[in-house]
Amino acid sequence: MLILVVRTLILYIIVIIAMRIMGKRQLGELQPSELVVAIMISDLASVPMQAIDIPLISGILPVMTLIIAEVMMSYLSLKSKRMRKLLSGEASIIIYDGQIDERELARLRFNINDLLEELRLNSCHDVSDVQVAVIETSGKLSIIPKDSARTATTEDLALKNLRHDGLPCTIVSDGVLDKRELERSGKDIKWFESEMKKRSINRIKDIFIASLDAEGELFIQLKRRAMK
Repeated sequence: MLILVVRTLILYIIVIIAMRIMGKRQLGELQPSELVVAIMISDLASVPMQAIDIPLISGILPVMTLIIAEVMMSYLSLKSKRMRKLLSGEASIIIYDGQIDERELARLRFNINDLLEELRLNSCHDVSDVQVAVIETSGKLSIIPKDSARTATTEDLALKNLRHDGLPCTIVSDGVLDKRELERSGKDIKWFESEMKKRSINRIKDIFIASLDAEGELFIQLKRRAMK
């Protein structure tokens, strides 16, 4: 009996360490690959806990292998946009300017009742009040309401004109220029290169993120090594 307790505690500590290595996401925020690893870890750890005749290393080794694989895949997805898309997918716009994209909804196998429920959970009761609604890679719904539907803030009341909201265009992500986002923003590469020169930035690969909001304001954050 004592051996069973000790084995269980050891495996418990190993699983806790493994989950800590994976990060601080909540279960509903896990990417598909992370969720698979979490399920497999719990299943693998339960086998040597239930059977004393199975060596403890038979549970620890597969768990550590999965964690190493997950860390490696996370690093690759950090450096490669293609790998990130393969492992986590892409965010999908399902409502734009109050209009539901039926094709995208069908592709995601997301029915209208599920969509309306998610809207209500986000305190939005009318589709026509939504400027942009995005299904994130975690499966959660993000909503940007129209100017006329959003709650006025102290900043809004102090200004003569309300700020216009919309889905920002992420022009550069981790040093890689996204030509589709640049085109969606209505700008071209010459404009962006001109903005870089104004900020004394010589190379796109030195930019960690560059985004253009609905007001036409460009935000640029350099990579840490480029700021030194």
